[in-house]
Amino acid sequence: MERIPVLRVGEILVVSIQVDLHDHLAEALQEDIGKAIDRWSAQGVLIDISGLDVVDSFIGATLGRMAEMAKLLGAELVIAGMRPAVAITLVELGVDLPKVGTAMNVDRGLAMLRHSLKRRGL
Repeated sequence: MERIPVLRVGEILVVSIQVDLHDHLAEALQEDIGKAIDRWSAQGVLIDISGLDVVDSFIGATLGRMAEMAKLLGAELVIAGMRPAVAITLVELGVDLPKVGTAMNVDRGLAMLRHSLKRRGL
């Protein structure tokens, strides 16, 4: 089965989605992120979605669940690289991502997470 790699950079996990994210792959990624947070005691998760051209309500909801799960495990989640069309689709679908930070690109997302970790004394 196809998997999306979850990489560790210090206390931050980095996930770059560069393939079409179908439902089963999204569910597997959610599980992999949870296991990686636990295994490495990660404090932050950066998900780069710049490779996603389209999303549906299931993928949007899954991103929200990933953020909730990360928070419950003590990590902050930031989504980077959201394209305008993806943002518009999420708004049109009514997908709410209240616990998700967003950044224009991976560099800004990492800076955001590092700043947050520093502020928390980690």
